[in-house]
Amino acid sequence: MTARVDHAVVSGTFSLDGETFDVDNNVWVVGDDEECVVIDAPHDVEAILAVVAGRRVRAIVCTHAHDDHVRVAPALRLATHAPILLHPDDRPLWELTHDDELWDVDLSDGQVLEVAGTTLTVLHTPGHAPGAVCLYAPDLGCVFTGDTLFEGGPGATGRSFSDADLIRVSIRERLLDLPGDTVVHTGHGPDTTIDAERPHVRADG
Repeated sequence: MTARVDHAVVSGTFSLDGETFDVDNNVWVVGDDEECVVIDAPHDVEAILAVVAGRRVRAIVCTHAHDDHVRVAPALRLATHAPILLHPDDRPLWELTHDDELWDVDLSDGQVLEVAGTTLTVLHTPGHAPGAVCLYAPDLGCVFTGDTLFEGGPGATGRSFSDADLIRVSIRERLLDLPGDTVVHTGHGPDTTIDAERPHVRADG
């Protein structure tokens, strides 16, 4: 079977630095009719399971550890018996939400995850968060960028554990070399492409 990308939008809140905001998050599921991986675990286990639709979940891959991306990861792990994968540099953020349990497997730059006959390559892209990663799926012509790159440019860097200069370096060095027609599946909001975002990531910051 051919791997595909399934998608849902779930609503909840994001909290950091003493403030809370309402947010809508994208949930991405990559797989075929038999197995899949879930990218991020925000807000609502049942909504994510509806996209999974009974398939075997190979992994719950977190693009970073802000609470709106990992809040229900442990509950989803319990429901699916799938391991949680996270870059270890995001441990301080993870512990703000889950101080009594950890993820299962560390993500590392260049790591290749396999599912349904296709691959996801881990690209460490710090800036929005220290352990932020993107997942490049060359066979599917797309990259899952979490909150690193959106339609309109880089993700937000105005809060704790973020770095505005570093996120631009990450995008320029890790994402802008991807084929220009690569579809960018973001953590919030609409899709875009690598070519469309080049003008929004200026070399001068």
